[in-house]
Amino acid sequence: MSGLGTLHILLVDDNANMRSIMAAMLKSVGVGRISEAENRNQALELVQTHAIDIAIVDFRMEPVDGVALTRTLRDEAICSNPYLPIIMMTGHSERSRVTEARDAGVTEFVTKPVIINDLMKKIDAVIFKPRAFVRTETFFGPDRRRTAMLDYDGPFRRESDRQPSLATFNLS
Repeated sequence: MSGLGTLHILLVDDNANMRSIMAAMLKSVGVGRISEAENRNQALELVQTHAIDIAIVDFRMEPVDGVALTRTLRDEAICSNPYLPIIMMTGHSERSRVTEARDAGVTEFVTKPVIINDLMKKIDAVIFKPRAFVRTETFFGPDRRRTAMLDYDGPFRRESDRQPSLATFNLS
């Protein structure tokens, strides 16, 4: 991917060794600027004072985890850039964690150990295939639906919103 030299990526992880590894990986592919934060307060300060293009956030941090940080970054009353692409990384990729991160407003998800090709696909996705942001009473973030349902023409797309068809009833 060309143009990586113009990117400013924020790495947020309470583990200094992991930040160093990630920074080295990003530098090796030509990312121009990398800032590091070890906690929510440092991350917020950097987002407020620098033009960050992408945040890469660890799921499991102390005292505030990556999910809580994501919710803070998505809060317009707190963060000046709630549309910031956020890539969550974790060594625990259970479906419940992915869902929790997605529901907090994470843009993409990558598992540890991070493979540079996988990370580059996520960076490519947030730059070249951005998803529209959705605001509801309980959610603000990138549209959680990744596929278009071309065969559905109802007012809602959730499975629970669909009206049952006659085929679902046993009429015998």
